[in-house]
Amino acid sequence: MYFLYISKGRDPVSKLKKGILDYTKTGLCIIAGNALLAFLVAAFIIPHNIIMGGTTGIAIVLHQFFPIDTAATVFVLNLALLLFGLIVLGRKFFFTTVASSLLYPVMLALFQRIPNIENLTDDSLLASLFAGVLMGLSLGLVMRVGSSTGGMDVVNLVFHKWFHVPVSILVWITDILVVGGQAIISSSESILLGIVVLVLETLVLDQVMIFGKAQTQLFIVSEKYEEIRRGILEELNFGVTMQLIETGYLNKPQKGVMCVIPTRKLYDTAELVHSIDENAFITITKIKEVRGRGFTQDRITLEKE
Repeated sequence: MYFLYISKGRDPVSKLKKGILDYTKTGLCIIAGNALLAFLVAAFIIPHNIIMGGTTGIAIVLHQFFPIDTAATVFVLNLALLLFGLIVLGRKFFFTTVASSLLYPVMLALFQRIPNIENLTDDSLLASLFAGVLMGLSLGLVMRVGSSTGGMDVVNLVFHKWFHVPVSILVWITDILVVGGQAIISSSESILLGIVVLVLETLVLDQVMIFGKAQTQLFIVSEKYEEIRRGILEELNFGVTMQLIETGYLNKPQKGVMCVIPTRKLYDTAELVHSIDENAFITITKIKEVRGRGFTQDRITLEKE
């Protein structure tokens, strides 16, 4: 009998604990993400008149013409769009989006009432740098747990359902419209600072989404592929996939060994391979994210016949 993986988390108690842990993690990420977003808007975006997209951008434009509170406007817009999403997209969307749609404007109102929060810096460029980084971090925290920030996301998803236009294109269109509306009443400096925020937001968001999920893929070509396969399975306890290949010069049928490992284990794996075959050919590829058994799912016991 040969065991590939160690079984864990299969009893009802462990599943219940894991479920509670997952819900707790999701809740904390949504709260932290919305709190961080509300803070950066109150501390950097509004005081320095930096343009941005979403319902916050619409609220900032309306505030220029009407003496209404920005947080209150965001709350009304988010609530209206949330109900719109409930009608068009259904209850599942409503329940996964309601937290952010209501939390963010409430937290924004609270942060705006903190004394001197708007005086953290007098440098508009520094404010835009912090705003962009923190915005990418806050949105990443919310999106990593499968939630949505609400607001204009509802419009994008509704249009996607109605017209089958890719969501990414709709996001760009709505952001351009909202930012363009602010550009009419904003200075050229505010527009440039807004571009800085959008660029940093995109870069940081991408890194947050893949943080902790990246792995390293190795593809090994060696005549001693069977020994390498056993070594990786037994000594390192990593899964492997065997691929049928053919050598290019001799046209010799052979097998290649592919495995996905944590980056920190790259040195140990390479050392093991070269201890078996010092002439082994190894290609190393950075993988942004891996899903499946042993990574996003618990390992199970496999019995080899």
